[in-house]
Amino acid sequence: MDILSVPVTPFAGQRPGTSGLRKKVAVFREPGYLEAFAQSIFDALPEAVGSGVAGKTLVLGGDGRFFNDQAIQTIIRMAAANGVGRLIVGRDGLLSTPAASVVIRDRDAFGGVILSASHNPGGPDGDFGIKYNAANGGPAPERVTEAIYRRTETIGAYRTVEAGDLPLGRVGLTRLGAMEIAIIDPVAEYAALMERLFDFDRLRDLFRGGFRLRFDAMNAITGPYAREIFERRLGAPAGTAVKADPLPDFGGLHPDPNPTHAADLIAALAAPDAPDFGAASDGDGDRNMVVCRAKGTEGGMIGPSDSLAILAANARLIPQFEKGLPGVARSMPTSRAVDRVAAKLGIECFETPTGWKFFGNLLDAGRIALCGEESAGTGANHVREKDGVWAVLFWLNILAVRGEPAAAVVADHWIRYGRDFYVRHDYEELESELANRLIAGLRDRLSSLPGTRVGEFEISEADDFAYVDPVDGSTSAHQGVRVGFTNGARIVYRLSGTGTEGATLRVYLERFEADAAQQGLAASVALAPLAAAGAALADIENITGRKQPSVVV
Repeated sequence: MDILSVPVTPFAGQRPGTSGLRKKVAVFREPGYLEAFAQSIFDALPEAVGSGVAGKTLVLGGDGRFFNDQAIQTIIRMAAANGVGRLIVGRDGLLSTPAASVVIRDRDAFGGVILSASHNPGGPDGDFGIKYNAANGGPAPERVTEAIYRRTETIGAYRTVEAGDLPLGRVGLTRLGAMEIAIIDPVAEYAALMERLFDFDRLRDLFRGGFRLRFDAMNAITGPYAREIFERRLGAPAGTAVKADPLPDFGGLHPDPNPTHAADLIAALAAPDAPDFGAASDGDGDRNMVVCRAKGTEGGMIGPSDSLAILAANARLIPQFEKGLPGVARSMPTSRAVDRVAAKLGIECFETPTGWKFFGNLLDAGRIALCGEESAGTGANHVREKDGVWAVLFWLNILAVRGEPAAAVVADHWIRYGRDFYVRHDYEELESELANRLIAGLRDRLSSLPGTRVGEFEISEADDFAYVDPVDGSTSAHQGVRVGFTNGARIVYRLSGTGTEGATLRVYLERFEADAAQQGLAASVALAPLAAAGAALADIENITGRKQPSVVV
């Protein structure tokens, strides 16, 4: 089999974001674009990790969005040309992101290539993405992504072989030249791990007793996982998983599990015949939204920050954590609710930049076993990614043990620990120049802000968050502007790294409430004065022209 070296000119802007390279499908379909980045991964690894892919085992799969099938075949040919010894591919080229992490770890792979733009829209006019995961199963650390980016700036050719598309629909072994290809059923491998982590006997009893779950797979990758686990293995009724057939365009829907894009789930949990619990996951299966029975404009969504704190407080109720947690971690913009749990448990709590790769070192070192981000991501030491279906199983296991509805569990947690009112305002697809000017203006004023007032709030502190990794000593600067107030409230401003057009400004608002009589307020009401102060402090309307956020989460 002949190896071809195909000339290619570097493409500008192939710097990976918080979790890989994401662009519009049309960009990835430009001749040589995907190939240039994939080859840059292969070329950069010897420098970045001390060894290349020759003779090694790699895992490959994606979330099934538009262009996934073509990209998989392209990378299979390139892997063969670059000397990969064994390629493990999800059946039909499909792998949820947490399942990819499971396979990398369980099979001692050198790493993996995951094709996904996570919660971003799909279809011909939607988004596509690619990222490299390291041997621990997690997103490549910054030293690796920076090495990949440097290579994209100088690459002059990519390697491939002449071969037709391989059939990927049947589990088994095949070959392409010297490279062995193992086509696996990732759903079965993932489900088997979940059975070891949770009390499936108790969960079967839960469903046998009439408990009703509605799991919205959002026409994305977790549909087959949900059917296998909830319906087949746990005995939930057929139809428990809705929108469970993965579609290349996600059925024209936005596969982001939040009240805006999963409004029908919120409505279902507010109906007179509501199920007992609701949940959703996103495009590649790493995010989750959990919902309890509730009425009202904000519905019964349990915020990701609250969810993380409640899971930490109840961790000993599930087999995975029956011996307790060594520590927990949250991303800096995530509310401080889990900090209060950690303090009461007497365990470490770490505050990291946004991006799952920052949790990897802490997990590998055994400093933490549970972690989460406000952007609907929760995970633990079984993988090095956030894990949507796992988080839902965690909640179900807690409900089965406690024998209480989810709303009661939440209310009890607030009474014990207090409530951190929390909301995120997203201003999407801003002109990058305007968004950068807004953040730069805040940074320029940081030293002068303490002691000043905005609205009814007096600023006590302000900084630009920087993180020193406690495991390897690496430093990550400029991770978000934090503004603290004398009453304990907090606002965080940062630009998101997950979009593909323009820039997304995210404004995070947080206020603690210890008085149980005030904890039932809607977050939008409780935080309205702080939201007004946050918009005024950053001069959002004057700089961006936006009077309101695009999305409120």
